[in-house]
Amino acid sequence: MTALRPVVYDAGMLIAAERSRTKVWRAHRAYLTAGGVPQVPAAVVAQVWRDGARQARLAQLLKGCDVAVMDETAAREIGELLALAGTSDPVDGAVAVLAVRQGAAIATSDPDDIRHLLDRLGTRGKLVAVQQV
Repeated sequence: MTALRPVVYDAGMLIAAERSRTKVWRAHRAYLTAGGVPQVPAAVVAQVWRDGARQARLAQLLKGCDVAVMDETAAREIGELLALAGTSDPVDGAVAVLAVRQGAAIATSDPDDIRHLLDRLGTRGKLVAVQQV
């Protein structure tokens, strides 16, 4: 039996779930059913969370996920990655760094931006699969 590959969700995945995109919910439920627990960087939650009373679908999705905190080591790694890539979005950086650390795939609405960051991580970044939602 092969191990289920970890997956990291970016903001686009959470926004699509909040908008009740059937394809996203189907993929999320299938991953949970297979025994997976998606990872979501805390910075991604901060980027999309606005009003819990109006974001029931998002809250439902997050119940099935592990929200990964950012420690100082990760923050520095993300900052160094942003410098290498010539970009400034720490949320995308957090997604890329977490995925590399976990050997995970990334579910994203913006594969070009994520791939740009992963390319700067050399061999480790090239091992990360990027799936568009």
